[in-house]
Amino acid sequence: MSDKVVLAYSGGLDTSVAIKWLKEKYNLDVIAVNIDVGNERDFSAIQQKALDVGAVKSLVKDAKEVFVNHFIFPSLQAGAIYEGQYPLATALSRPLMAKLLVDVAMAEGVSAVAHGCTGKGNDQVRFEVSINALAPSLKIIAPAREWGMTREQTIDYAQRHGIPVPITATSPYSIDENLWGRSIECGVLEDPWVEPPEEVFTWTKSPAEAPNKPDYVEIGFEKGIPVTVDSEKMGGVSLIRRLNELAGRHGVGRIDHIENRLVGIKSREIYEAPAATVLLQAHQALEAMTLSKSQLRFKQKVATEYADLIYNGLWFTSLRQDLAAYVKSSQRFVTGSVRVKLFKGNCSVVGRKSPRSLYDYGLATYDKGDEFDQSASAGFIHIWGLPVRTQARVQGISDLKEE
Repeated sequence: MSDKVVLAYSGGLDTSVAIKWLKEKYNLDVIAVNIDVGNERDFSAIQQKALDVGAVKSLVKDAKEVFVNHFIFPSLQAGAIYEGQYPLATALSRPLMAKLLVDVAMAEGVSAVAHGCTGKGNDQVRFEVSINALAPSLKIIAPAREWGMTREQTIDYAQRHGIPVPITATSPYSIDENLWGRSIECGVLEDPWVEPPEEVFTWTKSPAEAPNKPDYVEIGFEKGIPVTVDSEKMGGVSLIRRLNELAGRHGVGRIDHIENRLVGIKSREIYEAPAATVLLQAHQALEAMTLSKSQLRFKQKVATEYADLIYNGLWFTSLRQDLAAYVKSSQRFVTGSVRVKLFKGNCSVVGRKSPRSLYDYGLATYDKGDEFDQSASAGFIHIWGLPVRTQARVQGISDLKEE
């Protein structure tokens, strides 16, 4: 095996300790790869930190555009939300990171890759299943899964080896963030009875301290993809950042979720996802106007399956590709504008319009201009209720009492 290993490096506790540990344990020099999915502002500092800790090379890959266009927006079009709460921010970034990790390993002629995931989390699965799908010959090392240290012991290891980390025993939160959201766990959050302290939130203002006047935002979509904010055409990265700022100012996007992890345990996760919350609601409202009832019902099933695939690390599968093809087809008329109201932690859809709308005012109104033929309803009810009447006549109606 080569004497080098490519490490997915975040600059956090586990991956910073991993640089030193991989050298001690396996005598491997580390090529640190930091992938920009909107998770940092100053990558030069993170890049230098890896070198200071002991990496022989430190690379930064700008993947924001790819992340938005090939992972976030397809997920948005699918309406993928895990267990009805989690917009899948971290989960969506992992297959992209795995792909770039493999690319670097191939370019550097390295036969091993490493990640900082623990043996209790979902990310280990997402990384390793993706890496094995893309490059099954690569050896995978998971230091945090092997070293057996508690979080306090890992912090102590870092301190003993002079490794700077943004975590202390008094503030032991594990944080991951990218354009689509921010996740926080560990510390007092592991007690699901404890209200999350305000200190864990950085993207969203407390709803109690949010502005006393609402903001209205109009989002324009083309084929299910957001393209404008208040009539200003924007690229995906800029659009998401704008909405993160606007919605975060109003306290929108806080999520407190008791989550079923892939490894079989429940965990308490705190998320901040202002832009994701707004866009998912707006997109759903536009679909309600442009898709038929049967399309909406079936697409809800697809959305659940799509979310599970992302969460479970199965992005690089034929089933995900098959579902993506259906989702893309379902979006061909999801074009229009949605107006949302941001106020005190809430995002409310208050208006929607589309050139492909299936909403017909002449059929819906009870006022002058009503075009609905109410005289046809009696015959419709007669036919619709035929099987009910037949069964009632032959078998009777149960009164719900045991016979």
